[in-house]
Amino acid sequence: MKGAVMSDKNIQEAVKEKYGAAARQVAAGNAACCGGGAELSGCDPITRNLYDESEKSALPADAVAASLGCGNPTALADLKAGEIVLDLGSGGGIDVLLSAKRVGPTGKAYGLDMTDDMLALARENQKKAGVQNVEFLKGTIEEIPLPDNSVHVIISNCVINLSGDKDRVMREAFRVLKPGGRMAVSDVVIRGEVPAQVRKSMELWVGCMAGALQESEYRQKLQAAGFESIGVEPTRVYQVEEACEFLTAAGLDPVKVGPQIKDKFMSAFIRAKKPLAAACCGPACCN
Repeated sequence: MKGAVMSDKNIQEAVKEKYGAAARQVAAGNAACCGGGAELSGCDPITRNLYDESEKSALPADAVAASLGCGNPTALADLKAGEIVLDLGSGGGIDVLLSAKRVGPTGKAYGLDMTDDMLALARENQKKAGVQNVEFLKGTIEEIPLPDNSVHVIISNCVINLSGDKDRVMREAFRVLKPGGRMAVSDVVIRGEVPAQVRKSMELWVGCMAGALQESEYRQKLQAAGFESIGVEPTRVYQVEEACEFLTAAGLDPVKVGPQIKDKFMSAFIRAKKPLAAACCGPACCN
């Protein structure tokens, strides 16, 4: 994919290819990476050590193995019993299953993913976990297959960065949230300028890094979609040494590029609320 023009379609196909392959690895029982036998979630510094042992022990091993996020939004979202939760880009289902436990039998957790292999893996993990208040949907985060004002909370784990049309993602999130609903996502954000060759690399885009928004851009896009009470809380700053494998895999020289990205990429927990007065998001009533 080196040198590919990063149209929305190219990005989406690259994401499908990578995450479909990851799901097939886990389903086949050989979730090896980087030449070793580690689970996928231990393969790189972004996805490593996000969940504590008590959370992991209560879930199917395949759900943990297929975790490819950059944070733990379910631990930070303050979910309440009876709430309806939507996970954008639910992958193997780890955050959906954890959310379902937190909202309890009177609540519900939806998982949305566009990759057939990940959906199959997530549904199998749901069966293994014996969780009833979960539903996995096929679709894209740019066109959420749920009605207006239908969920209390939207979570996501390092997926919004994979979209080539983040403004549309924010508008869709706003649309499906109930008035007063909240968005609580983990994502990679950047502070400062990033080299052009990093932005142009499809491999790094699919790995969440090149698609990362500036913190100020993230805030602006949420505000433009109608959100209020926006907050960005850094949870981990990535070190140059941790990015070496990513850079090398993308054909970049870590010695040259590394210092240019020093302390600029970080995982963050992003919060935002839909105003109580926002009963719809059509042009007739939201302007």
